[in-house]
Amino acid sequence: MCGSQKVAAAVVVLVPVPAVGRLHRPHEPLDALVREPEPVPRLPRAAAPRPDAAPDDPLPPRPPKNVAHPLLVTAASSDDASWRAGVPERRWTRVPSWRCCCLPRPASANARTACCCWSNLMDDLRFANYRHVHVSFVHCPLTVQYSTRDDRSVAMASRPGPLTEWPWHRLGNFKYVVMAPVVVHGAHRVATKGWGDIDLAFALILPSLLLRMIHNQIWISIARYQTARSKHRIVDRGIEFEQVDRERGWDDQILLNGLLFYVSYLTMPSTKLLPAWRTDGAVMMALLHAGPVEFLYYWFHRALHHHFLYSRYHSHHHSSIVTEPITSVIHPFAEHIVYYLLFAIPMLSGIYVGNSSVMAIVLYIGYIDFMNNMGHCNFELVPKWMFQVFPPLKYLMYTPSFHSLHHTQFRTNYSLFMPLYDYIYNTMDKASDELYERSLKGTEETPELIHLTHMTNLQSAYHLRIGIASIASQPSDNSMWMWMLWPLAWLSMVLAWVYGSSAFVVERIKLKNMKMQTWAIPRYNFQYGLNWEKETINDLIEKAILDADGRGVKVLSLGLLNQASDSFTILAKQINGVGELYRQKYPKLRVRLVDGSGLATAVLLKSIPQDAKQVFLHAGPSKIACATASALCGKGVQVIMNPKKEYDVLKSQIAESKASYLKHSSTHMPQIWLVDNIDDKEQRLAPKQTLFIPISQFPIKKIRKDCTYLCTPAMKIPETMQNIHACENWLPRRVMSAWRIAGILHALEGWTMHECGDAMMDAEKAWSAAIKHGFIPLTKA
Repeated sequence: MCGSQKVAAAVVVLVPVPAVGRLHRPHEPLDALVREPEPVPRLPRAAAPRPDAAPDDPLPPRPPKNVAHPLLVTAASSDDASWRAGVPERRWTRVPSWRCCCLPRPASANARTACCCWSNLMDDLRFANYRHVHVSFVHCPLTVQYSTRDDRSVAMASRPGPLTEWPWHRLGNFKYVVMAPVVVHGAHRVATKGWGDIDLAFALILPSLLLRMIHNQIWISIARYQTARSKHRIVDRGIEFEQVDRERGWDDQILLNGLLFYVSYLTMPSTKLLPAWRTDGAVMMALLHAGPVEFLYYWFHRALHHHFLYSRYHSHHHSSIVTEPITSVIHPFAEHIVYYLLFAIPMLSGIYVGNSSVMAIVLYIGYIDFMNNMGHCNFELVPKWMFQVFPPLKYLMYTPSFHSLHHTQFRTNYSLFMPLYDYIYNTMDKASDELYERSLKGTEETPELIHLTHMTNLQSAYHLRIGIASIASQPSDNSMWMWMLWPLAWLSMVLAWVYGSSAFVVERIKLKNMKMQTWAIPRYNFQYGLNWEKETINDLIEKAILDADGRGVKVLSLGLLNQASDSFTILAKQINGVGELYRQKYPKLRVRLVDGSGLATAVLLKSIPQDAKQVFLHAGPSKIACATASALCGKGVQVIMNPKKEYDVLKSQIAESKASYLKHSSTHMPQIWLVDNIDDKEQRLAPKQTLFIPISQFPIKKIRKDCTYLCTPAMKIPETMQNIHACENWLPRRVMSAWRIAGILHALEGWTMHECGDAMMDAEKAWSAAIKHGFIPLTKA
């Protein structure tokens, strides 16, 4: 909430979500949000707000107590629709994926529009497909605008004020050139006067910025890893791509920090004489932070929650109800100016007094980063014994659960890092201790499905969800600039190779009431081709299967080279027999193993134009190649193959009644090619306007501009699938491979068969199940 303390009502605006829920009452146990309320009676359709209504119409009289007084919500788009938004006893119905908005009741409708802010309902943050949402409070029309899901622009505050955008916003990824003056200055000094002229304060400007970026990235990876696997999650909701896009500029404040340090160095000669360390200066900085900085921040933060400032600035930060470590620094430029003025108090005071030091300043900035990241990491990690050993610590250090309540309740827990001022001014949320205890204790959960994947190339380490967030949110393209990070890629590979003794959790998603996880084998593509790695990889996969079976997981799907990738059919047979090795070794295995070949075949067949009479099959004798060729021959489509050896193997696996449509030819080349591992030379043999359709999980290298390339077999996921904010390898956003979807369908449908080895799910049955559960084809035949 924001603005005045007196709030007449909250308007639920936003989001189609399949579940039914209600707003969280202040100081109510948060687990109440998990329980579904009783069905709510349907209210009559609301009349559209009057477009000619004066913005300052007087408010209607308050309804009598204990009388139902619905709040009317109307969404205007190409398909105009209305939903009821309020009923007695504060029970609320949520329409799939609408956000929520809390409106206080100041004197005018304009003011109510200005103070629009996100509510304390811990809901998913996906945008609905509406550009304008009209909110009607009885007879007073209000209009709130929201960008659609397809709008990739970064959402700012609801009514952005001056100095909202960063000065280098238009530079995009070239924003780092703002640090060029520091680099040029340093190079000039070294070239003219030598390294001896570089003092400690100047020498640490750029390294300190790099260390801050590494520090923040470590927090991002740890937080994402813990929220995917840990039982200590605080807000058990998902985030979406919109939040990742909004928070991708988290390093802007680091650049600003570097520029401020550089300007201070140039304008204050005393900084050139700062010693490496002084204890008295460090103590003074700590006292100044605990006193003036924390006190002034507390009241500035409360001012930011007034509707005037909230709508123009602070609502941008509170758009993220489910926080990540970098959410802590996602603010408009104007806010950061004020924050740096506050944090400058201890640093400048030490410089003017004469007891400051370089390391004290660097450590103070590091302390701010550490506490910011910890407070927004969304999992509880502060051990209880710390407060038992030193009870006053509860007033001097907040916990992640303490600050999480500020993002869900809005009008409590305003403190920066020290809850002392919330206790003094009675703004501490009464649920703070209870939420801390519950988050620290946690609740174990068992996913119904696990998808087992692995890393592909060296750069894929960045592309994992626990890697670099902005890179993981985009399809993998192996751009040239990513090669600049090759030292980190090599380091991650060595660490995974040496210390990777088991699969690790990288993702946690939810569809309907089914929870799923993605595990990764700590190996790369090239390692699957090493003979001396075969046994190790088998052991890693086997260990993951047994671990899943012991936890009570229903389905485990094998992704990429963990199963029969059609690009490496022989390799997969050598590794584990397309999963058959584990089924035979453990006949009482309760978890179902799925390689997804049935759905992959179905998606592949649906990608072929219906009027096709001939196709060229360039693939080894794999399950999918055999099933696809058999299905096409059954439809009377001629399948042409070139290598005689592969043709003979495939023909022996197809029924005699269909084998007549399978033809060997080295000269006749149709314009539809089904390919797996094809090289550049073979691609150039295809005629113009050829349609290349991948038959494997690995994409084709696009070298022909006169041909069309389809995506690897995949489908768009349903809108109800939550916590999707990372792309699956090279696939677009909210798209999953058919092999992975097959495991989801196995769990949803309750199928009991293993789909591994030579066993294969009926393609039509798998396709029908996919369509029934909301998966959408990428291409139309």
